[in-house]
Amino acid sequence: MSENGSSELNQYLTFTLSTELFALDIGSVREILDNTKITRIPRTPEFMRGVINLRGHAVPVVDLRLKFGMARNITTKACVIITEVDFEQENTLIGALVDEVQEVVEIEPGRIDAAPKMGTAIRSKYIKGMGKQGNRFIIILDIAKLFSSEELSMTHDLVGAEVL
Repeated sequence: MSENGSSELNQYLTFTLSTELFALDIGSVREILDNTKITRIPRTPEFMRGVINLRGHAVPVVDLRLKFGMARNITTKACVIITEVDFEQENTLIGALVDEVQEVVEIEPGRIDAAPKMGTAIRSKYIKGMGKQGNRFIIILDIAKLFSSEELSMTHDLVGAEVL
């Protein structure tokens, strides 16, 4: 990599939902957990699966399939990606339930196209870009735009509770 950043690479954690390949900027990923026990919280949206105990703290878990309007389908390879989102000048941890984590990939900025303007199950405001890897596209999600301020506020309220 040169000092002026002209050959700068971006690293992304890739994962699948159904047959589609998605990615999150590696800088927003804190850790990956095998499908762990999720405690359901009453009166939350369907996509909000509940909370997990992460070293004594409640971390809300969002089922990305349901968030994107896909059918629920928990596989044996399902994982929870613990992400960090900035909300009201505070870092909030949110777990993202995905079908399977793939790998960390590096994509040159020149190989990332803008989000498409066509109708899809995933609103284009959630998409940071479309990375190209061989003959396949990787949908790069913008974790900061994935949740509305109302949803982030709800998750922030959930993390205030300690898990026994």
